[in-house]
Amino acid sequence: MNKNKISIVILAAGKGSRMKSPKAKVLHTICGKEMLYYIIKTSREISDDVSVVVAHQKDAVTELMSSYFDDINFVTQDAENFPGTGGAMKNISVKNEKVLVLNGDMPLVTAASLEGFLESKSDIVMSIFDLQNPDGYGRVIIKDGHVEKIVEQKDASLAELNVTTVNAGIYAFSKQILDNYIPKLSNNNAQKEYYLTDVISMARADGLNITPLLVDEERFKGVNSKKDLSDAEVIMQDRIKTSLMESGVIMQLPSTIYIEEGVTFEGECIVENGCRITGNSKIINSHIKAHSVIEDSIVKNSDVGPLAHLRPASKLEDTHVGNFVEVKKSTLKGVKAGHLSYIGDASVGEGTNIGAGVITCNYDGIKKYETIIGKNVFIGSDTQLVAPVTIEDNVMIAAGTTVTSGKIESGALAISRTKLRTIENFYHKFFKK
Repeated sequence: MNKNKISIVILAAGKGSRMKSPKAKVLHTICGKEMLYYIIKTSREISDDVSVVVAHQKDAVTELMSSYFDDINFVTQDAENFPGTGGAMKNISVKNEKVLVLNGDMPLVTAASLEGFLESKSDIVMSIFDLQNPDGYGRVIIKDGHVEKIVEQKDASLAELNVTTVNAGIYAFSKQILDNYIPKLSNNNAQKEYYLTDVISMARADGLNITPLLVDEERFKGVNSKKDLSDAEVIMQDRIKTSLMESGVIMQLPSTIYIEEGVTFEGECIVENGCRITGNSKIINSHIKAHSVIEDSIVKNSDVGPLAHLRPASKLEDTHVGNFVEVKKSTLKGVKAGHLSYIGDASVGEGTNIGAGVITCNYDGIKKYETIIGKNVFIGSDTQLVAPVTIEDNVMIAAGTTVTSGKIESGALAISRTKLRTIENFYHKFFKK
């Protein structure tokens, strides 16, 4: 559909008390991004006029979403005087004659799943689905194929509570309908709130037809609890990994792999079982082996793991990083680090070999310092590099050495071992045997 023909309003003002968290509900994350991020992203696919209604923790919500999107209109609800979903629609100004109202706690909605709302010519279209257990949802009373009314659970009679057709919470209105009925909303109900659902009742009383649209529960189910959050993340993970595999990524036992929304892959990539790849990591023509963790890092033409850990701001190219190697905020190009090493705040050049047990001592308790390692450097096992330190090209560092000087010149051997001593019969004397 032409983006210029529909406006979208996203309701994101609620506290979400059932989440049992001090954090605003729409800021809880699924696969590395806040719930509200996903619904805005979907909205931007179909509209260039998107408004987000905020109230609870409005500054945090606005700041975070503005870091992702630069063309969103944020509207603050007067929640004290006009609480509820109807109150959220007051003072909303839209560009287009058709308005789609979405909820910020529905991260699984897709652009394709909204097509039915966009194609309908009705003045009002509302989403419904049937649930075996409708607890917590507003009940939808349908007669002769048209919606008669919506009853919030708190206000429902016993007969109405037995209805299993529920309100999925998404509506398409003509702008004229909203302009006419939003000012007429009343808070004469058990919760003293202004309900958007009352627009349905008033429109029906005036003889207007309201078209119900049956939607897929998986995509339209709201996230109202930590359990819902977990269920939504499972679904989102399946979507992310399915899309990546369809684009050519090889995954071994994908159900054991966790990949966040911002991760990208290029070329021929393999991800083995048990891996976790997060942030804006980019994997290019690389093999990520079992149970490795990659956080906000770039891996190109390299293999990582098994059981390796790349912490944020690491960059690997043409490099082998083996088991129990941890890399943090470091650039490695053409490097081999087979196992049991920590490389932090470092730059390591081509042809360098890092032995087992090598660590960069980059933190003195107050500040962090950088380690510069040149090309074709051989670093023996159990070596400590106390930063700040520079090791030039073509250097050998003997096993067990602690490097504390500022620079090791090209071509040198660095060694700092005490001379081996053996004391005969010491064992027998010590244990009196």
